[in-house]
Amino acid sequence: MRLLHLHRPHLLLDLARSRRGSGSWPAGPIVLGGRPWSDATVLDADPAARALGVRRGMALGSAGRLAPEATFLEPEPEADRAAVEAAFEILARFSPAIAGSSDPAGPAFGLLEAQADGLDALWGPEPVMARRVAAALTPVLAGAPGAGIAGTRFVASVAAAAAGPGELVAVPPGAEATFLAPLPSSLLTRDPDVRVRLARFGLRQIGQVALIARSALVARFSDEGARIGARARGEETDPFRPRRSPERLVLGLPIEPATAELEAIRFVLRRLAMALAASLAARGLAAAGAGLRLELDTTFAARGTPTTLLVEQRMPEPTAEAAAVERLLLVRLEREPPPAPVARLELELAGAEPAAGQQLPLFVPQAARDARLEWQLAGLALRFGADRVRRVAIVDPEAPLPERRWTWRPVA
Repeated sequence: MRLLHLHRPHLLLDLARSRRGSGSWPAGPIVLGGRPWSDATVLDADPAARALGVRRGMALGSAGRLAPEATFLEPEPEADRAAVEAAFEILARFSPAIAGSSDPAGPAFGLLEAQADGLDALWGPEPVMARRVAAALTPVLAGAPGAGIAGTRFVASVAAAAAGPGELVAVPPGAEATFLAPLPSSLLTRDPDVRVRLARFGLRQIGQVALIARSALVARFSDEGARIGARARGEETDPFRPRRSPERLVLGLPIEPATAELEAIRFVLRRLAMALAASLAARGLAAAGAGLRLELDTTFAARGTPTTLLVEQRMPEPTAEAAAVERLLLVRLEREPPPAPVARLELELAGAEPAAGQQLPLFVPQAARDARLEWQLAGLALRFGADRVRRVAIVDPEAPLPERRWTWRPVA
């Protein structure tokens, strides 16, 4: 799995500055969270306040004693949450599986995650895709986020934190442990006691922790020892759980200029099908149906022409093959061409479920001929009409009359 993480380390302050404007932004140390006499904690602080010892999560009263000259700003949680939700909406246009928190008080606020598997056919290689995503998110996040790509969530987060604004740190597959080795071991855990004990034992780099046996780490640090050991070796400890269900996969692309030529529509449809099918395959899923939404340019069309056209197609069997999805939808478009030029295509693969494997015999060729027959019959029914294609089904093989032993059945 390849994960893209986008990180804005002080997103709360940046959003507050963008709402106030540079002209009304106060000078000197700034602490966000409320008044120093309120019973709350620090949500964010600028570099001047952090230089005085103010940290996120600290009581505002303690921050007031450390930086009495600081300007204390009231938070706007609803506005901050709306900004991040808008960022998630933009990110969902690039990847069907995204994750992150929109809670301004949460420790993960400012970190957005997306699964990047199978999207190169749609958005280009990983560096190009990360650059496009960052450019789309910059206006919403009040600045360019740093991006990190890796095979595990922890490594992707570390890579995104190491990247500067608008930069990308991509860790090649299998190189997670090598990337982490020279970094401070304090990154492995949030527990301050574990951090102190790691330093006391002389384990100041992640590479040193990776060399310690798992049993020794568990003996010293209990369950947290198993986690930091796995992270140090580049293993996944926190599985990626999308905030939006990956069973509904939707991607869309514009067509410029709008066209009614099926060959041009097929080209865009192929890109969408390849990207979504790769995302399904990466999860071990298969789709039972497909829906194609066409947005039409009705500028020169006849009056009453609809602006959208929806083509829904049930698959003969759940599939993750892009060619099969493209073939059936294209046959539907050949039978019923769009009444106006198409300006945008949006493809959805629905009814995703775990892909069922098929045991292949060792010496019998064409083991999957029955499955291929289902697809051929479905294609013929779409091309020539469902009422013109039938299949034979055995009803009663012992019936005395031959015509009662079988019957015609429609193709599903």
